[in-house]
Amino acid sequence: MNIALGCDHGGLEHKNAILKQLTDMGHNVADFGIYENTSVDYPDIAKKVCESIQKGENALGILVCGTGIGMSIAANKHKGIRAAACSEHFSAKYTRLHNNSNVLCLGGRVIGVGTALELVDLFVNTEFEGGRHQKRIDKISEIEK
Repeated sequence: MNIALGCDHGGLEHKNAILKQLTDMGHNVADFGIYENTSVDYPDIAKKVCESIQKGENALGILVCGTGIGMSIAANKHKGIRAAACSEHFSAKYTRLHNNSNVLCLGGRVIGVGTALELVDLFVNTEFEGGRHQKRIDKISEIEK
């Protein structure tokens, strides 16, 4: 699977660990930075990741900032993006299963690297259930129009 990945200065350690995990799993990862620990504006990184999904270059995205909240807010401003800030397993699974989320946002200052890797694994390996949930996704798409 093609997956877009990005972070701000609050998520560099997590992003690097996620990059290794995803590539070890055989995924193609587009790394939109950052690459060294320098301050950056998280909406700029979210935009790059989300645009790559909108263009069909990547199926999913993962964004990491200090809390995951800023990235989630910025990502959700992009049409067709359903981003969820998750810090525990249940939400990471069900945001894919029921909400068909295509961007996972994590907080580098909220969860440890080990938990982040587990959440990424759940997110990437959970398929949208469809069925009764599809009509709700359709309603979200209508709001975007």
